[in-house]
Amino acid sequence: MIYNPSLPIIKSGWNGNPLDKSGRFTNHEFPHIPKFKDVWRWQTGPRPFKTEKKIDLWKPESLLDSGFRRKNDDCLVWLGHAWFFLRLNGVSMLIDPVLFPNRFLKHRVKYPYSPHMFGEIDFILVSHDHRDHCDEKSLKRIMGLNPRATVICGLNMGKLLRKWGQNHIVEMGWYQQFQGFNGLKISYLPTRHWARRMLRDTNRRLWGAFCIESPSQSVYFGSDSGYGSHYKEIKELFPHLDYALMGIGAFQPEWFMEPVHMSPEKAVTAFNETGAKKMIPMHFGTLNLSDEPAGLPIRLLKELETNGEIKGQLCLPKIGETLWL
Repeated sequence: MIYNPSLPIIKSGWNGNPLDKSGRFTNHEFPHIPKFKDVWRWQTGPRPFKTEKKIDLWKPESLLDSGFRRKNDDCLVWLGHAWFFLRLNGVSMLIDPVLFPNRFLKHRVKYPYSPHMFGEIDFILVSHDHRDHCDEKSLKRIMGLNPRATVICGLNMGKLLRKWGQNHIVEMGWYQQFQGFNGLKISYLPTRHWARRMLRDTNRRLWGAFCIESPSQSVYFGSDSGYGSHYKEIKELFPHLDYALMGIGAFQPEWFMEPVHMSPEKAVTAFNETGAKKMIPMHFGTLNLSDEPAGLPIRLLKELETNGEIKGQLCLPKIGETLWL
C-alpha cells in the first residue's frame, strides 16, 4: 500500500493504494492492463460503425466569451474534451489542460482560447498521465505562465511534471485530501482506468478523479473511468454534490473500451449513483479516439434525458461557454 503521508485519508479503513506483484498501481476492484492481442483484435477486426463514423460530421458548438476572466464569480468553462477552467470562491484552476494538438491526438475542434488567457491560475489539476489529459507542451506553457500555481496530481506523477516546470507539486493517493485557501478542498478519488505514456511505464503513475469543494459549491471531475462501485462511494463521501462532470465518449467497441471508459448509458447510471444535482458530459466530440461516430454519445445522452433516465439536471455547455455556478 502507498499514499502521501503528509495528507489526510478521508475514507475510513483505507490504508493506501494497492500495488501488484510488479510494484505497479492496480485498481482494487478491476485490475486492468491492456493486452496487445486485444488492441490488435480491435484494429484488425470488424468495425460496424466505420461508414456511419465517416459521414457523421457533427462537432460540438463553440461560444467564445472571455468575460469569465474579468469577473470573480464561481464558474465552469468547458474547453473541449475533458479540459476545464473552474473557479470556486475566488480560487481559479485548470483541469487536465490540453492547449495544442500533438502527434498522438487528432483534434476535430480548435482549442477555444489562447494560453495567455490563463495567467493568475492558483491550481493545475492533472488526473492521469494519458496524453489527452497530460500534454507536455501545454503544461510547460501553463506552468510557465503560473509559476506560483500548485500542481495537484496522482502518486508518482511528480517526477514527470518536474521536467516541465518548477511549480510546487502535490502528489495524492486515492481518498486523500488537500486543503487549499479560501476554504477550498481537493480530494483525489478512484477511477477504473490505467496509466501509460511509453512502452515500459504501464501503471507506474496513479490515475484518478477529483472532487473540488468550496464552502458553497462542490464539483466532481470524473476523469476517465469504466463503471464501478466507486460512484456509489461518491454519494457516501460527498452527500451534497452539486455538479458531476462525466465522460460519455470513446466507448466503442464496448468489449475493448468498457474497462476504461463509459457509454452514455453507463455514465447516466454512474451519475445517478453519485447523487449529484447536475450532470455535465465531457470526453466526446473533440478528439478522434474510438470507433463511435462523433455525434453518437450526445445523441444517446439526450435520448436518455427525454426518457427520464437522468435523475438530475443535464447541463450542455458549449465549448468556451461560461457556466455560472
